[in-house]
Amino acid sequence: MNGTSEGPAPAADLGPAVTESDDDLAPRTGRTEPPAYRSVFTTAPLAMAVVDAEGLVVSANDTLGTLLGTDPAALAGSVAADLVDLASDAGTWHAYREVLRGHRSRLRCTRRLKRADGHSLWAQVTVEPLADAGDSGDSGDGAAPGLLLSVADVSARRELQARLRHLQMHDPVTRLPNRALFFERLTAALEAESYEHGGTGRIGVCYLDLDGFKAVNDTHGHRVGDRLLAAVAERLTRCAEEAAHARSGAPLVARLGGDEFALLVEDSTGTDQLAELAAAVLAALQPPFELADRRLSVTASVGVVERHTAGTTPTALMQAADTTLYWAKADGRARWTLFDPERNANRMTRQALAATLRPAIERGEFALEYQPLVGMEDGRVRGVEALIRWNHPQFGVLAPNRFIALAEEDGSIVPLGRWILRTACHQARRWQLAHPDEPPIFVSVNVAVRQVWDSDLVADVARTLEETGLAPELLQLELTESAVMGSAGRPLQVLKALSDMGVHIAIDDFGTGYSNLAYLSRLPVSVLKLDGAFVRGFQYDAAASGAGGANPADEVIVEAMVQLAHRLGLTVTAECVETSAQATRLRRIGCDTGQGWLYSRPVAPDRISALLGHAGPGGPAGVQAGVGNP
Repeated sequence: MNGTSEGPAPAADLGPAVTESDDDLAPRTGRTEPPAYRSVFTTAPLAMAVVDAEGLVVSANDTLGTLLGTDPAALAGSVAADLVDLASDAGTWHAYREVLRGHRSRLRCTRRLKRADGHSLWAQVTVEPLADAGDSGDSGDGAAPGLLLSVADVSARRELQARLRHLQMHDPVTRLPNRALFFERLTAALEAESYEHGGTGRIGVCYLDLDGFKAVNDTHGHRVGDRLLAAVAERLTRCAEEAAHARSGAPLVARLGGDEFALLVEDSTGTDQLAELAAAVLAALQPPFELADRRLSVTASVGVVERHTAGTTPTALMQAADTTLYWAKADGRARWTLFDPERNANRMTRQALAATLRPAIERGEFALEYQPLVGMEDGRVRGVEALIRWNHPQFGVLAPNRFIALAEEDGSIVPLGRWILRTACHQARRWQLAHPDEPPIFVSVNVAVRQVWDSDLVADVARTLEETGLAPELLQLELTESAVMGSAGRPLQVLKALSDMGVHIAIDDFGTGYSNLAYLSRLPVSVLKLDGAFVRGFQYDAAASGAGGANPADEVIVEAMVQLAHRLGLTVTAECVETSAQATRLRRIGCDTGQGWLYSRPVAPDRISALLGHAGPGGPAGVQAGVGNP
């Protein structure tokens, strides 16, 4: 009978420790065993054999013969190492030789053995010195006088362990491998030994999430939800089997938790293979699911990642897959999205900016630049728009469109907005004091909706005006159209309180939202700022749109909005004025002020001081500050 291990079994080269002999195979101890010892040895329930110093079986008891399915007498003279598969790996073989020489007290290992009838069993093999009863257990040359080999059948225990491991590593609802087994397989696939000796050296993951699964649980209950998950698992498994690759076999399908599943493709051949698999998964989930008396439909979003195995870690791979799944959700769901390194770099930059926003306020990394507003009738500077810039130590000077949305998301817009308000008002007051002969200028600060909800904006404005000495009528606050139109409750109360204080309220980017024009008349608004998209429509040449070069539709819309604003007692500012032709048409339509590169780019405060210093007598001047787009 031969023993086999779980892996390939190399030929057992016993070397000088075991020799072939034609001598009689009787015990070589040179002594007669006591009858009591022989009786205990023969009838013991534990399978045992006595092994001599050369590694040959001297005698075996009946239990060992029964265990191995052979006559115990036939085992005498057998090479013990071959009998219980001790030579199949170098570590076990070396340890056995150490015990045989008396340099080690015990060897214990688990081996898969094959019986004479062909059946296999798992056995725990123990080898330890068999010393004389009257000596210390060492022979004169340092070698043990013999060994006791004991073999215990642990097949039942191994089977129980296997069942427990299966339960531990599989999801009870879908019977798919769970997160633990998935990461175990993923980690093994990324180890160098798994791809250095063959394979493509690539790996791929399709990470999917069911769209709107929570609604199924909420509507039909968790029992129906579990049945739907099991049905989805069956389709994914079938899809994986159909997509099995000749080299790597079927992808591993696992449930990672909740309504999240993953398909692991080892030895992938490129992104095309993963893209085809993702498309097949979406197609497989498209037909409705028939669950008893219910017919349910479900879609999924899939994040696809495929890359070289070398240099990849399980954490990095799954982070990329999770990010890509989020993109698929954000892009509209019911689709697959491939990992994009450039898009991910932008996401990482965004996260880095978000993490340093609040500390940047404390470190004073922000600054304001100002862009003039010009009276359309006389061409005089009536105001400027101050735009915030972030002097980031790593990414350089950042425009507001890179970080204002982040500030609104994490709430840092509140302290940042306070800083902008205070800085702009201080600067407006300085201009006023520096040019006492000029009419005072107003400053307009853009306000985010979250500032209205998360802070006491009225108190902040009152405190700032008191600290700076700026008159309330010289401050204008801008909110976007979507934030102002339909305002009710706290936002409307705040706007009215500010207006009662004397602060002007302006609607920025007017014309881009869904305005309730009847509601506009009931808001405490004094200024409309036309979105630049309308002004850019004035850039059509004469050949394309007739005499005058304007887009007739845009010009009619702008004229109607200007007339409406004037009838409501509001002034109108046109944004993004870039050519003199646009300015001429806006002046004819009746716009009050214009702002854009035709007049000036955003500049430092001292440049505005220079403009005011050269201004002659005329109407009131103004300065607008804000956090809006340049």
